[in-house]
Amino acid sequence: MITFYDTKGLPNPDRIRIAFKEKGVFDQIKVVQVNLWEGEHRTEGFRKINPNATVPLIVLKDGTAISESTAITEYIDHQFEGVNLTGRSAEQRAVIHMMQRRGEQKIVDAIGAYFHHATIGFGPEVEGKQNKEWGQLHYEKTLQGMRYFNDVLKSNKYIAGDIFSMADITVFTGLNFSETFPKVMIPKDCNALLEWRNRMFERPSCIDSKEQMNLV
Repeated sequence: MITFYDTKGLPNPDRIRIAFKEKGVFDQIKVVQVNLWEGEHRTEGFRKINPNATVPLIVLKDGTAISESTAITEYIDHQFEGVNLTGRSAEQRAVIHMMQRRGEQKIVDAIGAYFHHATIGFGPEVEGKQNKEWGQLHYEKTLQGMRYFNDVLKSNKYIAGDIFSMADITVFTGLNFSETFPKVMIPKDCNALLEWRNRMFERPSCIDSKEQMNLV
């Protein structure tokens, strides 16, 4: 059995949860919640599994530990049957990975920097030294990212084109985190982005995201 070290409500672990659900195997996974607010990811026991002290993390039956969200998603996509998340042709894979990385840079990483540096974040004992000016710059970067993906979705059905992929999962979870914790909302005039996110909420794998955000 695969063990999934998770922190529900944070974008990167949420990406992995959705990937497992898209493949229809989430009920076969052992889930261990890691409390980042209490610093559980920095304990000696957790660092023995993942020296980088980050979630998400999966540990395979043979003890192999895999961290980094994209790497984990690649494993899930190739290990289990079902909807393809990373592309089939060389062109699909390249475009999906490109847009997936832009989703990380423009949304997930940007809102993460704002959360960790310009808000209380996980609290002073976990966050340590903060740079509020640096964080505030990423508030603007997040809004720019939202407008970028709004423009993309004016002509695309999904983030990387005509097919649902891990790029959609990345942007979706980043936006959910943005609105739930630091309360940076999608601009009301980003109609294409808002319509796309409403479609994402309708996917069975994403239904509990609505519950996390108290939207149901």
